[in-house]
Amino acid sequence: MTGLIVVLLLVVVATAVATGARRWSLPAPSLLVIVGLVAGLIPWVPEVRLPPHVINVVVLPPLLYAAAGEISVRDLRTVWRPVTGLVFGLVLASAIAVGYVARAITPLTAATAFILGSVLASTDPVAVTALGRRLSLPPSVQAMVQAESLFNDATSLVLYKVAVATAVSGSAISVPGTVEQFLILAGGGALIGAAVAAVVTLIRRRTDDAMLETVIALVTPYASYVIAEQSHTSGVTAVIVSGVVLGSTGHKLSNAPVRLQAHAVYDTVTFLLESVVFALIGLELPWAVRHLARDEHGWPLWVPVIALTLLAVRLLWIFPLSALIHRRHREGDNRLSWRVPAVLSWAGTRGVMPLAAALSIPLATHTGAPLPHRALILMLTTGTIALTLIFQGFTLAPVVRSSGIALEPEHTAREEARTRRHIAHAALDELKLLGDPEQLADLGAAAEAAVKQARRHLEARIHQVEDAHYSDPDARPADAYREIRRTLIAIEAAELQRLYEANKISNATRRRIQHELDLEEVSLRPRD
Repeated sequence: MTGLIVVLLLVVVATAVATGARRWSLPAPSLLVIVGLVAGLIPWVPEVRLPPHVINVVVLPPLLYAAAGEISVRDLRTVWRPVTGLVFGLVLASAIAVGYVARAITPLTAATAFILGSVLASTDPVAVTALGRRLSLPPSVQAMVQAESLFNDATSLVLYKVAVATAVSGSAISVPGTVEQFLILAGGGALIGAAVAAVVTLIRRRTDDAMLETVIALVTPYASYVIAEQSHTSGVTAVIVSGVVLGSTGHKLSNAPVRLQAHAVYDTVTFLLESVVFALIGLELPWAVRHLARDEHGWPLWVPVIALTLLAVRLLWIFPLSALIHRRHREGDNRLSWRVPAVLSWAGTRGVMPLAAALSIPLATHTGAPLPHRALILMLTTGTIALTLIFQGFTLAPVVRSSGIALEPEHTAREEARTRRHIAHAALDELKLLGDPEQLADLGAAAEAAVKQARRHLEARIHQVEDAHYSDPDARPADAYREIRRTLIAIEAAELQRLYEANKISNATRRRIQHELDLEEVSLRPRD
C-alpha cells in the first residue's frame, strides 16, 4: 500500500469520524487524533511522513485564515490587555519552564531543550477554534481564548528561530537581537497582512461574481503567507491579520449569494483540512517513537511531565493575572471567581502550529553534523500535542459546564428571538413609509398589493418569534414584492449590524441571523 493510498483512505476515514463527532457532540480533534494513533499502530499501514512545507504552506494558511475570520474585532478590543499578557509573558514563561524541565529529565542539551520549549510555548488556533465551536462560551471569554491562540504564534516563532539559531550555530542569545527579530517578524507580517487585505478589499468592491470572490477568498491566505515568508517576515502573522481585517469587513464587501457560496466552500475546505491534519498528528506519533535512539526511550514518562508543566505554568500565570485585572476593574462584588481562569487555563491545547514548527527543525548544525536529538524533539512535540488534544479536549466541555459560565441554550434563543423581532419592527417602520401614496405611484401598479403582502410577511415573522408557529406561503412572490422585500432585508441587515456595533448582541447571533437574511434574499432572486 503506497503512502498516497494511505492518505486518501485517511481522508475518507477522517471525514467519517469528524461527521460522527459532530453528530454525537464529541470533540472532533481529540477523536481524530485517537483514530490516527490507532491507524499508525497497525503493522501493515506504511509510515506517512509529513514534509514541513505540506503543513506550513498547504494546510496552515486556510485554517489560520478561517480561525481569524471568526474572531470578533469588537470583543477583541475589550480583551486586549489580558491577551497581551498571555501573548508575551505566558509564552516566554512556558518556553523557559519546558526547556528547564526537558533539560532535567531528558537527554536534550540546553539548546535543544529550549527548541522544544519554544515549539510548545504557544497554544494552537486551529485546535482551540475547532474545540471552541462546541462550547457556548461568553463572547469575552471566547474572544480571549481565540485571540491568545492567534496572536501568540509570533512570539513563539521568534523564540523558535532564536533557539534554532543557537543550536545550529552555537552562538549565544542576544536580547537586543531577539527584540529586533520579533519586530521584523511580527511587525512586518502585520503590515503585509494589512496590505494584502487592503488590495483584496479594492478587488472585492469591484466585483459581484460569486465564483471569482470564492476564488479570491481561497487565494488570500496563501498570498499573505507566501509574500510574508518571501519578505523574511512572519507568514502566520500576515495570514491572521488579513483574516481579522477581512472577516470584520466582509459583510460590506459582498452580497448575499457571494457570502453564501464563499462560506459553503470555505467551510468544506476547513472541515476536510482539519479532519485530515488532526488524524495525521496521531499517525505521526508511532513513526516518531520508532526512530528514537536507545537513550531516548523514557518518553512515556517525559511526555506527561512536559504536558503537566505546560498546564501548571498556564494555571500559575492566568490566575494571578486574573486577580490583578479583577482588582483594577472590580465593581460591587469583590469576590474573585475561579471560573473564567479555570476555563482559560484548560483551553490551552497544542496542535498543528507546534507540529509544523517541529517538522521544520534543521537536520544538521553549521558544521554538517546531525542536530542532536532531533527525533526526540519531534516525538516529544507530537506526544504532547496528542496528549493535550485527547485529555484536555475530552474534558474541556465538562470543565466549562462545571464552571457555570457557558451560555444556556435558552439564553442564546432569547437573544436571537429578541433580535429577529427588533429588526422585523425596523423593517415594518420602513414599510409604513413605502405605503405612502406617492411612494406607491413610483413603484408601479402592483406596489400596493406587494406592500400589503410584505407587511403580512413581516407580521407573520414577528408572530413566529413570539408563538413559534408560522408557515411560509408556497406561492412565488411577484416582482414588486421581491423588490420591496429586498429593500426591507437591507434595512434589517443594517439594523442587525447597528445592534452588534452597539454591543447589544453577540457576534454569534449576528452571524447566524445574517446567514438567515442572506438565505431569504437569495430565495427572492428571480430564477433564470
